[in-house]
Amino acid sequence: MTSETPAFDFRAVLLSGFLPAALFAIGEGAIIPIIPIAASSLGASLAFAGFVAALILVGELIGDVPSGVVVARIGERNAMIGAAAVSVVGLLVCTVAPNAWVLALGVFLVGVSTAVFALARHAYMTTAIPLAIRARALSSLGGVFRFGYFVGPFIAAGVVHLTGTTQSAFWIHVVCCLLAAVVLLVLRDPATGARGFRKPTRASPHRHGPDAAGASSGNRRRRPRPTADSATDAGRPTEPPTDTGAQFVQEEAHGLFRTIRANRAVLLRLGSGAGLIGALRAGRQVILPLWAVSVGLDDSTAALVIGIAGAVDFALFYTSGQIMDRWGRLASALPCMLGLSISYFLLAWSGHLDARVGWFVAIAMGMSLANGVGSGILMTLGADLAPRDHPAPFLGAWRFTGDFGQAAAPLVISGVTAVASIAVASGVMGVLGLVGAGILLRYVPRYLPRRLR
Repeated sequence: MTSETPAFDFRAVLLSGFLPAALFAIGEGAIIPIIPIAASSLGASLAFAGFVAALILVGELIGDVPSGVVVARIGERNAMIGAAAVSVVGLLVCTVAPNAWVLALGVFLVGVSTAVFALARHAYMTTAIPLAIRARALSSLGGVFRFGYFVGPFIAAGVVHLTGTTQSAFWIHVVCCLLAAVVLLVLRDPATGARGFRKPTRASPHRHGPDAAGASSGNRRRRPRPTADSATDAGRPTEPPTDTGAQFVQEEAHGLFRTIRANRAVLLRLGSGAGLIGALRAGRQVILPLWAVSVGLDDSTAALVIGIAGAVDFALFYTSGQIMDRWGRLASALPCMLGLSISYFLLAWSGHLDARVGWFVAIAMGMSLANGVGSGILMTLGADLAPRDHPAPFLGAWRFTGDFGQAAAPLVISGVTAVASIAVASGVMGVLGLVGAGILLRYVPRYLPRRLR
């Protein structure tokens, strides 16, 4: 049976899967700390700069809803190429924006396209990677993402320093998106051997009925429902797995709100904790650049500090997995939440100190340390809680709760800063972190007892 399975070409997957993901992550890592600084340079207040920065996450949240359908309809590679093209359009808007409102439009477009690219990338890796090493490959993909967030700010700091303009950093992401699209167009798909744009045949079996299924899988599929296909094809190694990724993400997106209702107990309890983890993480990406502006750091120095903090975060992504596997999920989640919460409180307290710049640097490192300890916790909790026989719909609902928290946090920071101050906003985030830690302490042992591992 194994002799009939095509040989796995790791080099092809490394180049066509990980390389575009790394390029896109580097570009995104370059612009995220720059967005609120760019908005401020265009005359925005701290509160409105926070709102502009929030729009990339709001765009990702809104893009989560149609992205599964888009990927399932046109295929993973086509979706990644198209998302890169839309990102370039949004980034060009950012580079020429005459005011913060136009910048906000460009940032929102980048957020929507990022959601499509991320989901297509997940589906592509699901298609291309054999099941036996899929978990390690997806874990490595998470490391690639963090690597981009580590490298990107350093490149942004250099470009801003050389050009003297904050908006020049958006060209980094433009170049990265174009390079990612070129890689996807030039290199062959390891699952099919094809290059460039392809007709969307991968997603067609479960969307266009038995005829399309027969066209792509030799009429071996009897029913168009993906769950039936998955069960039927499980024992058929000769079946080319060219549509499994698109099927997975369409299942993930299908019936999202129905799945949320069906799993409302766990999503309301443990899902609230997941949403607060996402909120504190996303808030860190907004409040640190805003705080750098408030304490008078120049653009390139702020990007450099955030890049060094990203190195701390990146260095811990594998250690976090070891902690979870050895001591349980709570051993990673609880220090992450408490560490982030304490960091937000310290940031709020340090605002009036003479050495507030030094405190800002130290707190940025502390936040990254806490965040790194919790690397992969949301995906791991979702995988633990999902039904084994049909996980995709639950995982879609779980991810939506986390993304909702990520999108809400920058808006909270922006709103509180507008009515009070950025120090009060940081304090509010610290309180939310304590609430999240309490939720995790209460419900992780209930839903995921230690004997699970």
